[in-house]
Amino acid sequence: MIEHTGNPVLDEVRRIGPAIAARSPEIEQNGTLPGDIVELIRPTGAFRMYVPDDLDGPDVDAWQSLEILEELAFHDSASGWCAMIGSTSSLLSSFLPDRYAKEIFGGADAIVGGFAMPRGAATVVDGGLRVTGTWAWGSGTRHCTWIGGGCRVVDENGDPASRDDGLAVPFVFFPADQVEFIDNWQVSGMKGTGSGDYQVTDVFVPEGRWVQMGRDPAVRKNPLSTFSFFGLLACGVASCAMGIGRRSITELIALSEKKPQGSRRTLAERSAVQADVAVSEAKLASAWAYLQQTVTDAWGSAVGGQPPSVEQKRQLRLAASHATREAADVVRLMYTAGGGDAVYATSPLQRCLRDVFVATQHAMVAPRTFEALGAIALGRDSKTDWL
Repeated sequence: MIEHTGNPVLDEVRRIGPAIAARSPEIEQNGTLPGDIVELIRPTGAFRMYVPDDLDGPDVDAWQSLEILEELAFHDSASGWCAMIGSTSSLLSSFLPDRYAKEIFGGADAIVGGFAMPRGAATVVDGGLRVTGTWAWGSGTRHCTWIGGGCRVVDENGDPASRDDGLAVPFVFFPADQVEFIDNWQVSGMKGTGSGDYQVTDVFVPEGRWVQMGRDPAVRKNPLSTFSFFGLLACGVASCAMGIGRRSITELIALSEKKPQGSRRTLAERSAVQADVAVSEAKLASAWAYLQQTVTDAWGSAVGGQPPSVEQKRQLRLAASHATREAADVVRLMYTAGGGDAVYATSPLQRCLRDVFVATQHAMVAPRTFEALGAIALGRDSKTDWL
């Protein structure tokens, strides 16, 4: 099965994991992480893993961070998902001017989230921007200290109007108390992530409190700022899915001494179930090994000061999409093997099924990514800025 190397953040997540797992039904019913669960996770650094050393980050490398996300998602999918969003958002700390990097990410209690697609409108004013917008997919924003949103710079008519210095699509940051949350997160899975819509109206954002993803050079040169942003986001999603997949095997084993209705044999005695468990272990282990290989390879380039090549970034996205699909298939196998017990809303297997198939819909790992990644390999697509 999945193996982990040791690091202090991982050790802490393992220590608190059972306490979080015991609260999973409550987290799902609550619709967002309860405050005491946030406070249990916050000191581990799992919400801000990609903050660099000079801002007192937790000092984990790319692969270690994915091990942490997988472990946390194993105990509770919503907790793993919120840590993934918080940590990938913290990648932006290396691209902000010192003043705002320290203000937003410098405290050990900092948690940042948001949605990067430019759904907001930003008008240029003296000293910065005025922003109005509504964003979806605000995972974990209810417990964030700062919340961001992608914007387009527009003129008084609402038409795109880049600033003279090229500012066009900034991801801007708001203090949490300037954001209004919209209670519309009624979904099939990942219910505990609080991923509803949020909005701001005519909020002033001072000059420089933004990042243009993929356009702005890093202020802090380090392996994290050199690594592929979208690749690490995709691998984070995949790691959460892998944790859910591992949890589904554990839950099936816990049911394995039960006899299905009308059967004289327990689940553990049924050859089909035995085969499915073995196949599922192999699926997770092989997908995890592929993910580790691609992440480690690209990380080696980043440590050497070289951005990952197009092929390295393609492999990151391919490994992430593959791992997510394999994890979902494992959960499907375990859910099916669980029989009638798995259909109840109280069943952890049902929760695994609903949660992992929400993960498969994330744009970074959705099935359509295979088409684009294959097109690049076949020389049919030269557009690679999304990698």
